Amino acid sequence: MARPDQADYMLRAADGEAGRAYKQRMLELMDVQEGHAVLDVGCGPGTDLPVLAERVGDSGTVIGVDRDQDMLARARARTAGLRRVEIREGDAHALPVTAGSMDRARIDRVLMHVAEPADVLAQVHRATRPGARIGLAEPDWDTLIVDAEDLGTSRAFTRYTTAEVVRHATIGRGLARLAERAGFRVEAVHATTPVFRDVHEADHTLGLGRNLQKAIDEGHIDPARGRAWFAGLSQGPFYASFTLVSVVCSR
Repeated sequence: MARPDQADYMLRAADGEAGRAYKQRMLELMDVQEGHAVLDVGCGPGTDLPVLAERVGDSGTVIGVDRDQDMLARARARTAGLRRVEIREGDAHALPVTAGSMDRARIDRVLMHVAEPADVLAQVHRATRPGARIGLAEPDWDTLIVDAEDLGTSRAFTRYTTAEVVRHATIGRGLARLAERAGFRVEAVHATTPVFRDVHEADHTLGLGRNLQKAIDEGHIDPARGRAWFAGLSQGPFYASFTLVSVVCSR
């Protein structure tokens, strides 16, 4: 199975009911106001930049940072008419922003991919002013559930996802701890459970088919049993879910 377009995945994941709900709650708790300077670390295709720009108004600034050229191009296209939005190329471990210049910052489903999450949070601490608010959101892939009669293969699939597919697969549960260690004060912690009832949507978002094939190729799941498990997901009602943890903290 072909790997889906990463930007398309991010846009579709954000557009679901659970995606909209946690983003809206985090935005409200961050209390983004007119005139604020807001940093979006790992902004991807610019999914959240327009709503941030609307909040800060003509007197504020929104800076989106990403290192992926395709993501940067899409973010620039999405925000072409928003003069208060700046798109900057840069690594989250060395943010291209002036120290103490940001009133608000957010990191949404990025820390699970970076080399050193603690170093990225230290960079956010450097970039923000005293009194700033920071929003963090990450999944905990150890909580991935895929309903199937073959429970053993479902569990093996989750173990493979956690151990081999995602760099920091359980970072969601550690967000509050990491934020406090970085010098922030945790203000709120919420857990959301995105639920998938459509097997095709789940396959696109969760990588069921492509990650199963990797698990088979690497000897983690028996080929015949794995293929039977995947074929069975399309027969009858489907259910899959995982836990997404959101933390809002202050500088």
